[in-house]
Amino acid sequence: MHRTFLIDTDTGSDDAVALIMALRTPDIRVAAITVVAGNIPLAQATSNALYTAELCNSNVPIFAGASHPLKRALCCADWFHGEDGLGDHGYKPKTRAVEKKHAVDAIIETIRANSGLTIVTLGPLTNVALALQRDGNLAASVGRCVIMGGNPCCEGNITPAAEFNIYVDPEAARIVFHSGMNIEMVGWHLCRGAAALNQQEIDGLLASKKPLAEFAVVSNSIAAESYHTQTGEYGICLPDPTAMGIAIDPKLCLDGTSHYVEIETQSELNRGLTMVDKLNVAHDRRNIEIWGPTIQAQPNKIHVCWTMNVPAWKKFLFSLLTE
Repeated sequence: MHRTFLIDTDTGSDDAVALIMALRTPDIRVAAITVVAGNIPLAQATSNALYTAELCNSNVPIFAGASHPLKRALCCADWFHGEDGLGDHGYKPKTRAVEKKHAVDAIIETIRANSGLTIVTLGPLTNVALALQRDGNLAASVGRCVIMGGNPCCEGNITPAAEFNIYVDPEAARIVFHSGMNIEMVGWHLCRGAAALNQQEIDGLLASKKPLAEFAVVSNSIAAESYHTQTGEYGICLPDPTAMGIAIDPKLCLDGTSHYVEIETQSELNRGLTMVDKLNVAHDRRNIEIWGPTIQAQPNKIHVCWTMNVPAWKKFLFSLLTE
């Protein structure tokens, strides 16, 4: 029996690999891909999503959405992924075209038509927040919302305090985290260390001579260099594919616990910080005045994944890219 996914993406190089994973998994039906500005401006992110769908011979409808955050100027990550988001190798769609409908409309209609579906967000949460604001009953129809975002136990990757997707539009993230959806937060810490593809694994993917494997490596060429500059670590880090892996197979999350999570929107120093009540002290009398609204907005709490089964995730990823 097929499971239905709706994917919201700001299609950079790791997003593209995550899209391939969903489009190649036999029991996943991707009902729609919606695109938001983030890693790169909206038009380029949309073009990249169309190109990736073409690579997978997929006719999934693709919708362009918000071109800027709710209240802030757009901050892009072209410094990490390249000017075109895919390593500047000239990837362009040949046949696919974007749908005329706005992504926010597509999100609302897709959820209404597929109650219980899974939303996977790979970029800033602007599109999803706008959909929730427009339809106050939408959250109740979502089965799971798997968010690639946040840095629950480590430094950020855009500032010392924040992970990129949450940082770009923290107001949108706060709306989504306060929506009452069953949210699973997959932070960027999961793509680091042993989870980054090492040189032997990269060489193995290229040796397979498979188009999807080659694309996954080549499109992340600039990202690999940027990752080393940023962290001192070698390899290709793939935050969005880690989230997609957990969305497809929740058992890949080895250690996950549920907590209240708040998003910092007021402090520029800590903009986009994901504050996790890991010690479960939000209810304490010294905290309840400040955390009360969060407690009320998150009846199910937020499921935070702390560790992932890296060997199993890599085996799954490589099979999708090479078989």
